[in-house]
Amino acid sequence: MCIAEKMPRRRLRDLSIVQNTPNLEETNSEQQTVIGSLNAPEATDEPVEIQRYLGIIARNANMLPINYESWHQMPDSNKNQALDDIKERFALEVSDTYNKKALGKKWREHKSTLKKEYFKKDISLEEKLRTVPPRMLRTVSELEQATGKNKNSRTQQGRKVLLELSSGQKVGHLQLFDITHRKKDGSPMTSEAGEIMEKLKDKKAKYEAIASSDSFVNIEEIDNRIIIKVLVPQRYGQSLRDQMAKMQVSTVEQITQLKVEVASREAEVQRKYEGLQLQLKDEAAVREAEQNRKYNKLQLQLQNMIKMFQQPHNPPS
Repeated sequence: MCIAEKMPRRRLRDLSIVQNTPNLEETNSEQQTVIGSLNAPEATDEPVEIQRYLGIIARNANMLPINYESWHQMPDSNKNQALDDIKERFALEVSDTYNKKALGKKWREHKSTLKKEYFKKDISLEEKLRTVPPRMLRTVSELEQATGKNKNSRTQQGRKVLLELSSGQKVGHLQLFDITHRKKDGSPMTSEAGEIMEKLKDKKAKYEAIASSDSFVNIEEIDNRIIIKVLVPQRYGQSLRDQMAKMQVSTVEQITQLKVEVASREAEVQRKYEGLQLQLKDEAAVREAEQNRKYNKLQLQLQNMIKMFQQPHNPPS
């Protein structure tokens, strides 16, 4: 490269250049010199210089593109090319593994900075795609791949980031609810969703009427107020109704179980009562039979005694 031809190679012995360890006091006592400078002492801070150069290489989109999700997915050919470029300028007495780790850290920091500056903005998706950072490449395959992912994601409910108007305006909470709760033919998914849409529509009309006559009302906050007034109580009420329904079902089950237990106990008591009645009847019958036997025996004895007294007595001769 042209940079390597102009700049001399520097021999760096300190491992903290790549590892960022606190052993900065143990620096090499030998002063590094610039080739062709008549052996004059070098005043440049070597760790700062190598870190700065690593940042330059990490920001090179031709050498290290940012279309990979992680540093591990970066091809080894790109990593080796970047490492060879660094070795052409510096003589690093550390392993290639440490150099690649340091380069990967710079690459991730650069990618994060680009995302904050160009992607995480309150603008439409079309504007984000049109705004390409400097030194970045845009390939047709990447755009087609992103378009396919977006198309599949739009079929899923609740993906607000993909629901944007053609004018670039962001979709509000009310419009998001309306879009995600309708069928393909435009009708509400459920009757409950239709009732909520009517409530949201009425509330929005009232708030817009107030906002038109009151300058202190922020129109942008209307959606949030309506959501708080309608959806939050609706969801809370639904949750409360669900809890009450569960409690009611549980209560009915408990009552049914108690009824079964009571019926079982009543049947057991009735069975024991009937058994006791039969036992008492049997015992009464036995006692009655015994009494009849004794009575008949006494009757027989009494009859015998009466017969004896009725017989004539013959005087002794």
